[in-house]
Amino acid sequence: MIFETHAHYDDAAFDLDRNELLSAMPDSGIGTIINVGASLKSTEASIKLADKYAFIYAAAGVHPSETAELTEENFKWLEDQCHNKKVVAVGEIGLDYYWDEPGHEIQKFWFQRQLDLAHKINKPVIIHSRDAAKDTFDILASNNVGRIGGVIHCFSYSTDFALHYVEMGLYIGIGGVVTFKNGKKLKEVVEAVPIEKILLETDSPYLAPEPNRGKRNSSLNIPYIAQMIAEIKGLTYDKVVKITEENARRMYQIL
Repeated sequence: MIFETHAHYDDAAFDLDRNELLSAMPDSGIGTIINVGASLKSTEASIKLADKYAFIYAAAGVHPSETAELTEENFKWLEDQCHNKKVVAVGEIGLDYYWDEPGHEIQKFWFQRQLDLAHKINKPVIIHSRDAAKDTFDILASNNVGRIGGVIHCFSYSTDFALHYVEMGLYIGIGGVVTFKNGKKLKEVVEAVPIEKILLETDSPYLAPEPNRGKRNSSLNIPYIAQMIAEIKGLTYDKVVKITEENARRMYQIL
């Protein structure tokens, strides 16, 4: 069964058909979904989805672009959520320098605090990094992140960075961009990274793969991603699905 390691089904894009769509997932070959928090509100919504559906698990965390909302008081609330039995990771956390706000120092402060939290509760991290390659790498390297494990979600950097992250003990999240005609750099990453260190993800409702690029994304599109990875690595589709599921279960400790 396909293991979807990163989706946002709490997003308003699914308000009209969320229950119908999610209920159909198991019969469509989607065995497990991680619904990932990106703010305090979406963390709460992710946990509610995980409580409702046996095959959905949650990640609790605040995306770098939302870190201005964090205070010592509500960070304690976030820590409390991480002890929920259906919360399997801290995420998505990291750095995003594409926008000017929140400031870089604010992002780095709360990135560090959430990494500390992951170490404290011994759960893996889901890392968001955009236009912040060096700072992200340096922070993760200095925090011995390999001890808790994690994934660089929607990986967008060079093959060299990918291989360094693999050496660090992290997984590489591969989504719809690998199917794009202009996705040459990510195809090279997939070619270089061992299949044992790759996870499948969609980032739904964003980044739908070809042939559905530009439309609302969902986990039902993962077969397009898995097939492209199979072609790049010279493996069967079934082997890609099997190994990436094993990878995800190992990382999230869902055995």
